[in-house]
Amino acid sequence: MSDCMRSAVKDVAKYFPTAIISGRSRDKVYELVELTELYYAGSHGMDIMGPVNHSVSADHLNCIKSTDHLGKEGNLFQPAREFITMIDKVFKTLLENTKSIKGAKVENHKFCASVHYRNVEEKNWPTIAQCVHDILKDCPQLHLTHGRKVLEIRPEIDWNKGKAVDFLIESLGLSNSDGVLPIFIGDDRTDEDAFKVLQEGNRGYGILVSSVPKETNAFYSLRDPSEVKEFLSSLVRWKKLEEEEEEEEAEDE
Repeated sequence: MSDCMRSAVKDVAKYFPTAIISGRSRDKVYELVELTELYYAGSHGMDIMGPVNHSVSADHLNCIKSTDHLGKEGNLFQPAREFITMIDKVFKTLLENTKSIKGAKVENHKFCASVHYRNVEEKNWPTIAQCVHDILKDCPQLHLTHGRKVLEIRPEIDWNKGKAVDFLIESLGLSNSDGVLPIFIGDDRTDEDAFKVLQEGNRGYGILVSSVPKETNAFYSLRDPSEVKEFLSSLVRWKKLEEEEEEEEAEDE
């Protein structure tokens, strides 16, 4: 994350509850972002923790006490905790089986394992796919999903980025609030689950980041990260203006 984008996200988090929901592991996302003010949902929302003094609800079955990156205690939500050992085994098998394929990159996101083939010659793509399918044949508890030039093996549970959005809104006590408008910004195929959740029941707005038209469940679009930064900055400007107007009205009274 660039310094200017980090600054924009930090400013937004001062005024609005802000989360980053990613396919990467939660620890890796934090390393890239380095903001303690945010909620972090790694592994497509299967590993969620809130900021200091405002963690996720402890009432849920899969919440446990943990410590954040500053050593502060909070509630950690992991609906697929029992799959950690299995995913680690899958990761090691993928690493071994793809080591001879030039450009292949295997990552362990704790609750899912991914194989990136962006830098693999197209003639070797079927070999990558076969490696993944061979593992899945012996692991009925896992399933395959597709991202941008990436194959991901995940636990066979009813959970995705959309479910994570629902969980965060509920944990913040905002599920039944008419004065709340959830917004989700994303550029990956896996973000469609979150767009769909907000689209259903007209609950909020999904914003697709893409320079070309795409079929999507998002309601709006932005072309690139620079437009995302400007959009976030505009939210902050609007909120500051609203507060100034409220202060002026209070003084007039």
